[in-house]
Amino acid sequence: MFLVIARVIVIVILSVSICVFGIIYCLIIPLKANRTVIFGKLFGCMAPICGIRVEIRNFLGSDLFKKYIYIANHQNNYDMITVAYVVQPNTVTVGKKKLFWIPLFGQLYWLSGNILIDRDRSVFLARRILTKIIETIKIRNMSIWIFPEGTRNRGRGLLPFKTGAFYAAISAKVEIVPICVSDMSNNKIKLSRWSNGLVIIEIMPPIDTCRVKIDQVRGIAAYCHKIMQLKINDLNKEVVLREK
Repeated sequence: MFLVIARVIVIVILSVSICVFGIIYCLIIPLKANRTVIFGKLFGCMAPICGIRVEIRNFLGSDLFKKYIYIANHQNNYDMITVAYVVQPNTVTVGKKKLFWIPLFGQLYWLSGNILIDRDRSVFLARRILTKIIETIKIRNMSIWIFPEGTRNRGRGLLPFKTGAFYAAISAKVEIVPICVSDMSNNKIKLSRWSNGLVIIEIMPPIDTCRVKIDQVRGIAAYCHKIMQLKINDLNKEVVLREK
């Protein structure tokens, strides 16, 4: 119990500090690129505090000059200290509008230039969201990070993908980069343990969409889901073998 309390106290203090610093930074230095990357790496530094070892594979390097749509599996709140670390330069993320109302974190998320969307199912609003994403890629010259499952899967495995990210990629003619994260279910990570083992994050090769037509969007979404599921399965097996 002492370990849990100590970790929670440290995480809260660090999270509040990062958010306060970040909000002040964004207000003093407006329109600065790479805010999401900076704060993602700061939050990512908290992984060791939770007893998590993070191994990252295949940073894109020089290809960062290109614009992409990154898609990743979304598991739980621990994504904030693991997956956040690999957000690439010149990238903003897409999150639910209700994130804005989380004290400090929501304001930092918005000020960092990330896109907040309403999950309303109306066709009109869905088109507005896609237009905003495409404009961000073309006008702001930024890459986009989207969780295509649309919600945290909470240990249920990779959920079916929504098609918005793939419509945007085809419309903007940018490549899709799948990012796969090994299992972080609540059974794996417990704050009461000193060590919560290894989490592997792998950035897969980009998938070209230039020759993909809009009416093939469900096919490309299904293809991405399939290769990500296979990769996640491989990563999970590797973690099990290395932790024996």
